[in-house]
Amino acid sequence: MFCPKCATQNLDGASFCRSCGANISLVPQALSGQLVQPQPPMTEVDGACRTRRGRELTLEQPFKNFFMGIAFIIISLVLSRTIGQVWWFWMLIPAFSLMATGLAQFIRLQEHSKRASLAPPPVGRSFVETPRPVASVTEGTTRHLGVEAPTRHLDHERR
Repeated sequence: MFCPKCATQNLDGASFCRSCGANISLVPQALSGQLVQPQPPMTEVDGACRTRRGRELTLEQPFKNFFMGIAFIIISLVLSRTIGQVWWFWMLIPAFSLMATGLAQFIRLQEHSKRASLAPPPVGRSFVETPRPVASVTEGTTRHLGVEAPTRHLDHERR
């Protein structure tokens, strides 16, 4: 397989050119005319809102994360009063992280329920819009071959 950028011969199945480093992972698919099937961007299956790991997101998980973050804050404040050393400050990192995760999950769950109530139920097959082919580099340049550029005539007699 040759790199379209620098024309260096590369191994079949290589993702990047060994000479210039260009991404050549899609070259075999472009040569064969096959389109890459895009992965679905949403993590919804059968109308359920799911986490990245594929588990169904329930209202219990955002509340659990948020209140665990509050518990970390309380523990870090108690440790700051009793021990008085600086390391209690580092417990605020998981505290705010858990609170933000819980809040984000709650917002995502609310948006999913709004979308589910507004959207009509799916009927029959769903059609995936195929991406338009990428335009060629030379597309639209051949129309300029037969046309001469207009010349400018300067009048030296004007003053």
